[in-house]
Amino acid sequence: MSAEATNSVTPGPMPGAVSGPVTPTAPRRKARPRIDLRRLGRAALLGPAARGRLPDAISHVVEAHRAHHPDADLEPLRHAYVLAESSHRGQMRKSGEPYITHPLAVTLILAELGAETTTLTASLLHDTVEDTDVTLDQVRDQFGEEVRYLVDGVTKLEKVDYGAAAEPETFRKMLVATGNDVRVMSIKLADRLHNMRTLGVMRPEKQERIAKVTRDVLIPLAERLGVQALKTELEDLVFAILHPEEYAHTRELIVRNAARTDDPLAEVADEVRGVLRESDIPAEVLIRPRHFVSVHRVSRKRGRLRGSDFGRVLVLVNEDADCYGVLGELHTCLKPVVSEFKDFIAVPKFNLYQSLHTAVAREDGQVVEVLIRTHQMHKVAEAGVVALGNPYAPAPDDPADGERVDPTRPGWLSRLLDWQEAAPDPDHFWSTLREDLAQDREITVFRPDGGTLGLPEGATCVDAAYAQYGEDAHACIGARVNGRLATLSTVLTDGDTVQLLMGQDPASEPSREWLEHAHTPAARIAIQRWLTAHPAQAESQQSEARIAEDRTARRPADVPVPDGTSEQPAGRPATGHVLADLPGATVRLARCCTPVPPDEITGFAVRGGAVTVHRVECAAVARMKDGGRAEVGVRWGETAECRVTLVAESFVRPHLLADLTEAMASEGAEIVSATVEPPTQQQVRHTYTVQLPDAGHLPALMRAMRNVAGVYDVSRAQPQPQGG
Repeated sequence: MSAEATNSVTPGPMPGAVSGPVTPTAPRRKARPRIDLRRLGRAALLGPAARGRLPDAISHVVEAHRAHHPDADLEPLRHAYVLAESSHRGQMRKSGEPYITHPLAVTLILAELGAETTTLTASLLHDTVEDTDVTLDQVRDQFGEEVRYLVDGVTKLEKVDYGAAAEPETFRKMLVATGNDVRVMSIKLADRLHNMRTLGVMRPEKQERIAKVTRDVLIPLAERLGVQALKTELEDLVFAILHPEEYAHTRELIVRNAARTDDPLAEVADEVRGVLRESDIPAEVLIRPRHFVSVHRVSRKRGRLRGSDFGRVLVLVNEDADCYGVLGELHTCLKPVVSEFKDFIAVPKFNLYQSLHTAVAREDGQVVEVLIRTHQMHKVAEAGVVALGNPYAPAPDDPADGERVDPTRPGWLSRLLDWQEAAPDPDHFWSTLREDLAQDREITVFRPDGGTLGLPEGATCVDAAYAQYGEDAHACIGARVNGRLATLSTVLTDGDTVQLLMGQDPASEPSREWLEHAHTPAARIAIQRWLTAHPAQAESQQSEARIAEDRTARRPADVPVPDGTSEQPAGRPATGHVLADLPGATVRLARCCTPVPPDEITGFAVRGGAVTVHRVECAAVARMKDGGRAEVGVRWGETAECRVTLVAESFVRPHLLADLTEAMASEGAEIVSATVEPPTQQQVRHTYTVQLPDAGHLPALMRAMRNVAGVYDVSRAQPQPQGG
């Protein structure tokens, strides 16, 4: 099946069904004839064939299956058909066909995609437990545990038992089953595709409801599993139901383009064939018509469409190296549009997709997109996880073409399974699932230990913390992104290296503010669950936030704001013992740079016969020299009490201020004044002027402050430009 073009083996529309898309006429490989479901239904009514003979009704399934698996054992298919046909006998679909035509059609879809025998066996039986008297135990006894698991995974929960929650809980059950075996979702997607093909017999309101669920849940899942052949046809069927006028307009555009006598895509395809023949690179060059939704998107983006906008040129080769050889020849012999180049072979998409994308410009200005991939890559691009056969079987010693093998649980699925366990109720799960699946792209970020985290595009450091640590991420106090300190609200990009900084307090609390920066359901649910379970602390956080916004410099009334070289408050001891080469002069330490031993210092005579002492690097020193102030030699005497201004930079977290001041007090520091600036980007700056019993205590004080969880830097206040 085609990812961009209408599926050439799609059965024609049933009476009353949505009309199938029309595609432009283009050279393409010969396709298998379409299956007549009415004939198939008549064959089904004839009953099972004699044991040992394959029933005529599944001959088309067998043909498609053997095209991908020529040595497959067909006995399980024969046996499954016999059980399914006898169980469903007498049941009819709303469209009028015998019910057995539905599991047959679903199985054909999967067979065309290359599904292995176990998946096809379960597909034939997928409705037996739900709609007939067949039990899961019978399925296991006759077909084994694997088939039983797949059938159970796609069996709906009863509305009698679950009421309105039946649909979301069915999907939850199906996703959990998919976490253990992705073939469950493959069967569900094929099942939904056939139901969408025959949806025209339903009432309009039911068509719309099913189409919306398909759009919000099934199509994103098909995209994540890489099953583009199913995804694109589902998109077109949903488009026809939910946007009939735009669908009709797009259909007319495609029909008009198909009637054109000139075809720029065919002309470029011929050029590409000629270039590759001369280069002696074996390749198959095809035209890939865009499907309806793709044409509609291009139309909205570009306005008036030209012939090259209705499809792409696809080049299929045998080896990975040939892909780059083709690329080099095309860029040498044709005019490349360099900005359109993407390499999804070196960096595959999260859904297994691999291909080179480029574009070439014609002399008339039309740009033709070109896709280059191996035949194996093409198979995976079309069928995704279905093309992998049984991903849980032992891998062969020499995988075909050396292609990459699918992990049994993709990263997005692991995340989904993690957060769904914490979803408090079916409605919350259902709404969060739709929201999660609406995030189209995935990024990969690296941990310092070399491990990786898969996250949706737009994820922040908050999301990375909960992805790596689960609920232990409540203790996260900050992050380094690519080696630089970053706030938890920092949005990550593909390839970033993220080091999460964790506090040591087991009672650490997440911040309500984190909810604004959490992009993933796992992070939001964990934070919200903690806030709900701790309403008192959550309210305390809100109060602290309001106080922090109002507090700029709440100091004791008798403590002046540090302002340059103004003298110390009355009654305070000198800030260290300083000797000046000016007998009888009063010595003051400048507040602009708060020198302490063993800082290199200098002094200046000021009014009143006093000497003011500065650190030599203070900006005020140069200004005072330029102003003609007399410089006085000064030196430290015996160490005594000293006053110093320190700046602490930290991440925002509850109780940080209390923990920081407690650490300072434990080192014997008396806080003279403090300024806590309003938080910005989850970072906060604290400025403290402290009195120490001895200047020698300063290094220990600064270490104690840095050891407070959330504090990432403590430094002496930089000399300020004012004062003198």
